[in-house]
Amino acid sequence: MPKLIVVDRAGRESQIDASDGASVMEAVRDAGMDELLALCGGCCSCATCHVFIDDDWFDAVGAPEGDENDLLDSSEHRTAHSRLSCQVRMTSARDGLRIVIAPED
Repeated sequence: MPKLIVVDRAGRESQIDASDGASVMEAVRDAGMDELLALCGGCCSCATCHVFIDDDWFDAVGAPEGDENDLLDSSEHRTAHSRLSCQVRMTSARDGLRIVIAPED
């Protein structure tokens, strides 16, 4: 079971278990963390699950494309390492992935 490191908006870091194949958004939600609104439920239609991928992991995760990229354009907090957590899947190769929850728009 891959581990996910989550930094919340207050700067607190937590390590949570993620099911292989689950999205980062699902892992955060299932761990009981409530800072990701994820209003669309993971359908890539709202951008309320915006996160920043840690520098060391961004190349492995990759850049957003298509609709995800367009939705991130609506955020005033977008950075070069922004992703929608509903579009990033956890795998054993991503064990230890570290994300920071973006400020709320």
